[in-house]
Amino acid sequence: MIVDLSGPAGRLEAVIDLPADALRAAVVLAHPHPEFGGSMRSRVVHEAAKGMNRAGCAVLRFNFRGVGTSAGRFTGGDGEVRDMIAALDLMQSRHPDLPLWTAGYSFGAWVALATGAAHPAVSALVGIAPPLDAHDFSMVAGAGKAVFLVHGEDDDLIDVKEVRRFYATLPEPRELVTIGHADHAFDGQAGEVGDALYELLSDFSA
Repeated sequence: MIVDLSGPAGRLEAVIDLPADALRAAVVLAHPHPEFGGSMRSRVVHEAAKGMNRAGCAVLRFNFRGVGTSAGRFTGGDGEVRDMIAALDLMQSRHPDLPLWTAGYSFGAWVALATGAAHPAVSALVGIAPPLDAHDFSMVAGAGKAVFLVHGEDDDLIDVKEVRRFYATLPEPRELVTIGHADHAFDGQAGEVGDALYELLSDFSA
């Protein structure tokens, strides 16, 4: 379902994917780095949304400023965080009685976790292949929120050992799923990302 999302730099292209059954949570899902072809239609983002739909989540996917038909230009992080806040505001207004979660893949994982860690209404953070070597994730450990991570065992950009070290710094509740043989793009294994998120989130409530 196409929705009207007004961002700080203008209109942002956005859709909401709804589950077939009862709603359990509202999620804003952020896409990978725009300068490397990332968009809300990236295969991993699409499969992640499907997996979270199966777990009962309404999922808003949107294009950051300058991507697709979204207004504005890529800023490298600050503007994209503001875009994420606008998307969270929309989901909170549409589903005020549901838990609000953030999720993202690669660059989008940093935007989602950084924004969600600071946002008072967000209760859970979901990161797919978080780029720990390129961005600061230190705010996540002190946020006191549930964290779910999915990472490829053979990620060619972010070593899974770094993700395990980061995971060890996080308080409960937390979960980490590693996908065997998967690279950073989850080439040929994007569906396993959706399956992992379904398993992680189906019984979670916050």
